[in-house]
Amino acid sequence: MLSRTALSRQAASLRRSSLFAQRFASTKSLRDTLQEVIPVKQEQLRKLKSEHGQTVVGDVKVDNIIGGMRGLKAMLWEASVLDPIEGIRFHGLSIPDCQKVLPAAPGGKEIIPESMLWLLLTGQVPTPEQTQALSRELAEKGDLPKFVEQLIDSFPRTLHPMTQLGMAVAALNHDSSFQAAYERGMKKPEYWTHTLEDCINLIARLPALAARIYRNVYNPGTELATIDKNLDLVGNYSNMLGYGDNHSLTEYLRLYIALHGDHEGGNASAHTAHLVNSTLSDPYLSYSAALFALAGPLHGLANQEVLRWQLAMQKELGDNITHEDIKAYLWKTLKSGQVVPGYGHGVLRNPDPRFIALQEFCDSRPELKGSPIIDLVNKTFQVAPDVLKEHGKTKNPYPNVDATSGMFSFVEFKYYTVIFGVSRALGALTQLVWARALGLPLERPKSMSMDALEKFIKNQ
Repeated sequence: MLSRTALSRQAASLRRSSLFAQRFASTKSLRDTLQEVIPVKQEQLRKLKSEHGQTVVGDVKVDNIIGGMRGLKAMLWEASVLDPIEGIRFHGLSIPDCQKVLPAAPGGKEIIPESMLWLLLTGQVPTPEQTQALSRELAEKGDLPKFVEQLIDSFPRTLHPMTQLGMAVAALNHDSSFQAAYERGMKKPEYWTHTLEDCINLIARLPALAARIYRNVYNPGTELATIDKNLDLVGNYSNMLGYGDNHSLTEYLRLYIALHGDHEGGNASAHTAHLVNSTLSDPYLSYSAALFALAGPLHGLANQEVLRWQLAMQKELGDNITHEDIKAYLWKTLKSGQVVPGYGHGVLRNPDPRFIALQEFCDSRPELKGSPIIDLVNKTFQVAPDVLKEHGKTKNPYPNVDATSGMFSFVEFKYYTVIFGVSRALGALTQLVWARALGLPLERPKSMSMDALEKFIKNQ
């Protein structure tokens, strides 16, 4: 006969076996289990935000921790500062200032990326001679390695152009000066020189990368123009796109790419490049990561969505679109639960100076008068702010630079973010040089769980 102790042990064993069997006999799937768990966590987050959003944890508020770190001053970035009212300044120069003092291409009037690159990197305004010498250097370094051409040509036409660009940039790391020098055992004071070499080489090759992707997706089989060593970066880019004989479009691209070059360091693509490079990944890997951040709809892909929305409005409303037509379409968009793409900005609280500069460019070109898409952009600007103010859910009812998408009747909307990617390299890459020159450390913020936040708040 079993003792009382043995019986007790047997009973406990049976209970454990029963619980074990119940646990593993459950038919709930992973998705079913998450459908139970997620609402609980959502409610936990809601309470944290509503009841403790302003509670300070360490040096920041709970709202900073759970709100995407928006507005949190925690990053060094030398090239530009973004003011909510004034807009962007590059080493203290506003966009109108830059338009007055930065050199243009020979025969042109608009800022060119080379002059903006020089300003972002040095804090100084280059002379025309310095700008032209930089143009020459970039042209001489602009050809793609054969294996990268073959890689791009192997992509299916249906693969998004931004995916193609990011993959091609990452592949260029094969020739990274920084990576090769690091493997040889270079000293820290040398980091910035090899970073600079990679950054200049990458900026030089971006037009050829981007143009090859454009050709393969939209004009397969056509011949790509070769790089002209006597042309500036965008002059060659426009040639390779097939628009080299369109002086106005080339000038527009020069201004567009120069103005998009930097927008302080906290935006997703610039910050991604900075973060990845802080691990001492080379500039090619760092900027490929930035491009994949730029490809998100809440960041650079917004310019694609603006043009898609504008074309849909144009198709629905037809010719001779009135302000009242646009107002009705805006309300239709808002009432469907969608946002109006190209309006509002995470930081700005006034019309984006980049939008104004690009709009003024189009207004100054007689050959663009009567363009339906430019007319639509202008009329939307005249109507949208009042509609968004009345709607009341947009902190900034004014246009950001994305609202100019399509202003040159360049309507391959999936390609717009690629042009943005060619541009954003100017600021993101120049700051990698400075991060290594200044010896900035690995980025490593401290994270907290919701349970840990609640425990901290309870123990205060």
